[in-house]
Amino acid sequence: MNRLDKLEADRKFCNHDLTHLLDVSRIAYIMALENKLDLSKDVIYAAGLLHDIGRVAEYEKEEEHQTAGAAAAGRIMEECGYSQEEIKAVEDAITGHREEKEGSLLNNLLYAADKLSRNCFCCKAYKECKWSENRKNKGVV
Repeated sequence: MNRLDKLEADRKFCNHDLTHLLDVSRIAYIMALENKLDLSKDVIYAAGLLHDIGRVAEYEKEEEHQTAGAAAAGRIMEECGYSQEEIKAVEDAITGHREEKEGSLLNNLLYAADKLSRNCFCCKAYKECKWSENRKNKGVV
């Protein structure tokens, strides 16, 4: 996180800091509760907290952050004692978190929470943002 904070220190668009990771995790968990999804809180938080861990590799090595992030998340989760099934679910969700995928609850939850976590409606770089107008959050959801 310290390396990523330094790499994004001058970034005027959305950052991928701890606040963003916690927001994504919390939104995903709330959505899971509201929709009565059969997903573990620990797994949801693992996916949310780790989904952008590959950003450092993206900046430093020009790798896709979702691919690098899935690999790093797998190693971290293994060290933390997660099951292979849980690790695979989170790796798949991180790999695909930039788009919706049919049939993948965790992936789609992570995708939606990642987008909903952005406060576009009060962003200083709103007009310069590369996101299309229909993707920008224009109010509190």
